[in-house]
Amino acid sequence: MNWPDMNWMAWTMPTALFFAAIAASIGALAVLHVTYPSPPRTGVLGIETMRGDRFFITLLGSAFINLAWIGLTNAPQYWALIICGVFAFCVFRWV
Repeated sequence: MNWPDMNWMAWTMPTALFFAAIAASIGALAVLHVTYPSPPRTGVLGIETMRGDRFFITLLGSAFINLAWIGLTNAPQYWALIICGVFAFCVFRWV
């Protein structure tokens, strides 16, 4: 198989681990959905969401939190990770 030239992007180990973690999470969500299907739930947004929807909202929100953190502060990035963890808990609990 001929793979495309990916030298234009900095494929470092943290980048590879990040994408591998997201792929593993999506795989785990697929297994959970088959094993323990969850009914749609209406939360504070007023829309029906399932596990995958809440996961997507968490990923998107975490990306925005990290981008804002990088752009607005000089503080260490792990504080943004803690905020993202709290955000993920809140999304999976109340959305």
